[in-house]
Amino acid sequence: MKLTIKLFATLREGRGKILEDEYPADTTPKDILASLKIEEKDVAILLVNGVDGELDKPLNDGDTLSIFPPVGGG
Repeated sequence: MKLTIKLFATLREGRGKILEDEYPADTTPKDILASLKIEEKDVAILLVNGVDGELDKPLNDGDTLSIFPPVGGG
């Protein structure tokens, strides 16, 4: 199935901004994080098609996964 992965802020470093690729059926956001070598603790917001996503819920063909790191500042 084809998925679009959008990475934001520091998660883009060495990975790119938008990734489009084919993934096996039943791929979860957790699987995507592992393939991109992103630790769960480094993810603050996970959206699937613009809605709050779950790490262990399988994605569907054509889904867009958006991954945001924690935001620092002050």
